[in-house]
Amino acid sequence: MQRFTHSMRRRFFHRFLPLLPGLLALLVCAACATAKPATTAAPPHRENPDILWHFIHDRCMPTATQGIYPPAPCTAVVDAEHPSRGYAVFKDRAGRYQYLVLPLARITGIESPKLLHPDAPNYLADAWLARMYTEAALGRPVPREDIALVVNSAHGRSQNQLHIHVDCVKPSVREALQHALPHLTRTWNMLPMRLPDAHGRRYIARWVEGKRLTINPFAALAGHLGDKDQMQWHSLVVAGARRVDGTPGFILLSTRAEADATPENHKNNGNSDNLHDRSCAIARPDPKK
Repeated sequence: MQRFTHSMRRRFFHRFLPLLPGLLALLVCAACATAKPATTAAPPHRENPDILWHFIHDRCMPTATQGIYPPAPCTAVVDAEHPSRGYAVFKDRAGRYQYLVLPLARITGIESPKLLHPDAPNYLADAWLARMYTEAALGRPVPREDIALVVNSAHGRSQNQLHIHVDCVKPSVREALQHALPHLTRTWNMLPMRLPDAHGRRYIARWVEGKRLTINPFAALAGHLGDKDQMQWHSLVVAGARRVDGTPGFILLSTRAEADATPENHKNNGNSDNLHDRSCAIARPDPKK
């Protein structure tokens, strides 16, 4: 298999790929064809809540440090030589277009204090760059307004390793956020409407200006809550957006789990996956495909 040096991989991920989505599509499709484990479903999450961690730590990282690309079963590993800052990209079993971005370091989830350190890696910024894999799977660039990143609460997730879902938003969610956008500021406030997800949950939201995600959304949410111990109850969503005047930015969203939520009573468990559309209909010219 082809070997990539550390410097080559860094240039590949951080400079060339964001500028060459067409080339990326070819490379990723080739990688998917070569490394079948990277495109197949992971074992059922309920059987082992640490399965993603074992994939990343025991298989992807050793393969990547040997210079082997792709580092199966992952699609990509960035900075394998520096696990305290590196991350992996993993094809989720959900849908054809959803990918996961996971730290190489052991970080259980949104409640981890490690995410709030001043020098903590900006994993959500990394995940925003990783939307290129969704674009490659679709075979076309995707407007920023069609993509969202999701981190579920400690009570609404199935895996005990931080994993950021990267996928398309539902068309109805995008429409609702566009209506709310003129009212959003840099301060967290309750959205005036319920988002059209499966349960019509209430979300707090704020605006972040910029083409790239330069703030740490985990720290931004923790600062608003005022008590970092409350982070475990919250999901965090980063949705791409663009104001009417063309200014690019992001909408940060969070919903809070109810303490008595169970799968049976359908109360809010802080899971925001249902803002995603796994068929990615919003970005496909023919929704029947």
